[in-house]
Amino acid sequence: MAKVNICVVGSANLDLNSYVDRFPAPGETINGRRFTTGYGGKGANQAVMAARLGGSVALIARIGSDLFGRDMLAHFRNEGIDTSHVLPTDGVSTGTAVITVDAAGRNTIIVTPGANGLLTAEDVEAAREAIEASHVLVCQQEVPAEANLAAMRIAAKAGVPVVYNPAPVGEGMPAEAYALSTVLCPNEHEAALLSGGLADVSRIAEELRSRGARNVVITQGELGCVLATADGIETIPVATVTAVDTTGAGDAFIGSLAFFLARGANLAAAADAANQVAAISVQFPGTQSSYPHAADLPVDLLTRT
Repeated sequence: MAKVNICVVGSANLDLNSYVDRFPAPGETINGRRFTTGYGGKGANQAVMAARLGGSVALIARIGSDLFGRDMLAHFRNEGIDTSHVLPTDGVSTGTAVITVDAAGRNTIIVTPGANGLLTAEDVEAAREAIEASHVLVCQQEVPAEANLAAMRIAAKAGVPVVYNPAPVGEGMPAEAYALSTVLCPNEHEAALLSGGLADVSRIAEELRSRGARNVVITQGELGCVLATADGIETIPVATVTAVDTTGAGDAFIGSLAFFLARGANLAAAADAANQVAAISVQFPGTQSSYPHAADLPVDLLTRT
């Protein structure tokens, strides 16, 4: 397979995972069934997923100069990710995510950004060569908007397609990011918030495209995803599976989508393949620990065009 270069600008977190029968009510204390730690952060998740599929991935991120950060740096290198632009930062913690997963596989997540919040446009500029050499750039909203926009502008000038994941939505997304997005990829809840409360997913997708995004992919969990392009609206279903843990499934989709686009698949084929990879991930516990490697997947899936 020809070399597939992917650059990810984004967050890196340590995940603290509690597994419970049900979520506690406000003020209630309940016993958990199991506790684990894991590697997370939307940027890191997406980078690891793309790397496990066979992508040559460079990550632009900040971590703390702490035990968690040092461990995370070693983890990235073990995954084959280029860490030249993963920057240890003094005086601040590595980002964390406190995740609770119930018996149905649903999750709640509290993210503390830590070093992620200190990523700058200057950090991105220093990684210009990595962005310009990539086949796809991936960004999301767990790092400052200025860093994302700097990366997306570099990509636009270099003709590098951009997959933009507007999560978490928070107060929305920068207006400029729409026009800089080759593929805008929110989940259905994020898309509804961005649209101002529209209910119909097709109308939401059209609304987001009208703001400048060339293509919109809205993920819908077990329903698959909806694509909106200049050619119209298309729904891409996914096979039904029994979910064990949905944590990180959206990032598995984004990382996979970027990989398949980078290796030359058209958007519909890339989204279909990403659906299948994400469906595999929800059948296993954890975030990155649930992500499959290329060797675990059918050859015909990895060669989608």
